[in-house]
Amino acid sequence: MTSYRDQRKIDPTRGQYFADSLANDNDRMEIGPTTLAYAEWEAAGITLPNLTAMREYRWQRLVSHINARDYGAILLFDPLNIRYGSDSTNMQLWNTHNPFRCLVVCADGYMVMYDYAVAKFLSTMNPLVNEQRDGADFFYFDRGDKIADAAEKFAKQIAELVQQHGEGNQRIGVDKPMLHAIWALENNGFTIFPGEELTEKARAIKSIDEINAMRCAIYACEQSVEAMALAAKPGLSENEIWAVLHAENIKRGGEWIETRLLASGPRTNPWFQESGPRIVQNNEILSFDTDMIGPYGICADLSRSWWIGDGQPRPDMVFAMQHAYEHIQQNMEMLKPGVSLRELSARGHRLDAQFEAGKYGCMMHGVGLCDEWPLVAYDDKVVEGAFDYALEPGMCLCVEALVAPEGGDFAIKLEDQVVITENGYENLTKLAFDAKLMGES
Repeated sequence: MTSYRDQRKIDPTRGQYFADSLANDNDRMEIGPTTLAYAEWEAAGITLPNLTAMREYRWQRLVSHINARDYGAILLFDPLNIRYGSDSTNMQLWNTHNPFRCLVVCADGYMVMYDYAVAKFLSTMNPLVNEQRDGADFFYFDRGDKIADAAEKFAKQIAELVQQHGEGNQRIGVDKPMLHAIWALENNGFTIFPGEELTEKARAIKSIDEINAMRCAIYACEQSVEAMALAAKPGLSENEIWAVLHAENIKRGGEWIETRLLASGPRTNPWFQESGPRIVQNNEILSFDTDMIGPYGICADLSRSWWIGDGQPRPDMVFAMQHAYEHIQQNMEMLKPGVSLRELSARGHRLDAQFEAGKYGCMMHGVGLCDEWPLVAYDDKVVEGAFDYALEPGMCLCVEALVAPEGGDFAIKLEDQVVITENGYENLTKLAFDAKLMGES
């Protein structure tokens, strides 16, 4: 009769560190998995990532890509790129619209974190971050009419860092800066290149530790989805059902959910209506897309459609579900190293004509800390020259299906997450498909 929160938080039998290299310290600085997540992963036989090795790998990826492009440094303002390079967080969602952080990675590997003035300690858990500073906040709410002065001071510091750690090379990559930062950097002699191209390609190939972290995040997501499945029933609002997923994610050390893509009944078609107050009725479809940023900051992007009720779905619903399942299974079978993205688009499973107008925005997309490069477009949406690349081992992809009859009253949404292996692919997703919608019960 005791609550989980009242149980002992630290297991003295585990020693000073957990298997993922996080400190077995109830007051540790780093956010991370909870004891619930650790226990579930252990019971499932899942190998944990080594976070020390993962951070080293990411740092090396960034440095190698910087030097391959002959940059003196890269400046990262995007919170997800900062997470990739430093594995540190600070008010990430707030930071997306009030950018106050910047990670500078120089050509020799020297790393400086510009952070919130009173929270510079948040990246000290990673010894690869050499310095913590403040002063990279160039949004009007914070700086008012003196943004230009702050940006000029920042640019001069970057010039000093590049002189010391980038051989004075003023070719730099910058991902998503505010305008005053760009102007100040250019005023100080820098030539700026699109840093997002560098980071997307660096992030695309995952190490074994990143893949293990993804296994953990997906398993945590699946446990959270199972809890949502137990809760989902007629009479509850979409938001009440959706809230279960959020709560279960946080209980396991997950971080946030990127969208609100859960809808029921006729609100599923057209897709992209957000979860709301609608009461789920007996005998209708509930569809959702997790878009979950789970433990270790890894995205678990899974989609399913469920039949909610005590009756049976209509034959057209069963056909749509089976068609969606066939779509993702056939498209997955094409996945192996060396296959071009253009070939995937050309050879992909063709949806029935009635589903063409409502199909998803892409066949597949990369995934890691969030939805990432590359994107695999449907053949009629291909932009020639935009994605002239081939699959490589270590890439992780989400394989999508949105089957929505034009003018219909329902939509089926399915999505599995896979990793490209040396010989093909591995489906990391174990989440079951609804038996009634599949016509199996």
